[in-house]
Amino acid sequence: MEFSNTTIENRKPFGWVRMLLRGAGQVMFQNNAWTGLLFLVGIFWGAYASHNGAVAWGALLGLAVSTATGRLLSLPSADGEQGLWGFNGVLVGCALPTFIGPTAWMWVAVIICSALTTWVRTGLNNVMRPWKINSLTFPFVLCTWFFLLAARAMHSIPDTGMSAPALPAAFTAFHGASFTGLLAAWLRGIAQVFLIDSWVTGLFFLAGLAVSNIRAAVWAAAGSALALLTAILFRASAGDIAAGLYGFSPVLTAIALATVFYKPGLRSALWAAVGVVVTVFVQAGMNVLVEPTGIATLTAPFCITTWLFLLPLIRFDDVQRPDHTDWSVGRKPHLGK
Repeated sequence: MEFSNTTIENRKPFGWVRMLLRGAGQVMFQNNAWTGLLFLVGIFWGAYASHNGAVAWGALLGLAVSTATGRLLSLPSADGEQGLWGFNGVLVGCALPTFIGPTAWMWVAVIICSALTTWVRTGLNNVMRPWKINSLTFPFVLCTWFFLLAARAMHSIPDTGMSAPALPAAFTAFHGASFTGLLAAWLRGIAQVFLIDSWVTGLFFLAGLAVSNIRAAVWAAAGSALALLTAILFRASAGDIAAGLYGFSPVLTAIALATVFYKPGLRSALWAAVGVVVTVFVQAGMNVLVEPTGIATLTAPFCITTWLFLLPLIRFDDVQRPDHTDWSVGRKPHLGK
């Protein structure tokens, strides 16, 4: 009987743990277990600092369930080895305990929704393959939206952490802040990728990115800073800016366009910078769009903007024709990490 390299890797000691940690790292496109570990440390720090430890344990549960679902469904083992079964699930595990009250049925919802993202990802990737793009974190967004909306009609999963449905109304625009306030907002923009409102968590996430890819860490920092500047210049909501809610989708857009899907260079850097600015406007527009439902945009602005910047299949080099169906193409997993 023959075994693939992936199968052999999974049979090594701690192979399953590496798969889980890589799943956490893949939220920001990093196939690195140490990155995933630092991300989880940041999640636990931020969750307990905000007195909602359920978010941290939900992240672990969602990560484990979505990864196990890929194994049970016999989906391509290479995806599992690189953590691609788990990254949507860990986001579900962060989101549902954030927006839904801590009942036993909430944990059942985390299990169902996390498992759902695994095969929804496969299905959406099949649909998008002819367009040479992939689903990114949209399986998480789509599945979580349905569960959050269902919470409006199911008392067993109370919507205690969600905003009340309302029409767009007046808000306090951002006028100015101290240097420390701006620094905290910048770091929170990075932490909010996992729905964590903590500048310390942002530092953990930057460290995790740097362990895997220093360029990704630089672009995450730059993406959050540029998004912060854009939101301030256009006088967006002061509360949203301070909480980093205009930063997290631009952070993902920056990493995706500048370090993953295009060859790094001046042209792709400019393309990524424009993408970051556009993501801020998409974020603002989607905030208004979903306000009558009271649900969060999650990472939908990142997905929509990145698709809009990938679909033209613009070539920034003469080496290869762009193909954005799978960010793991041509990459070898960090077997020792």
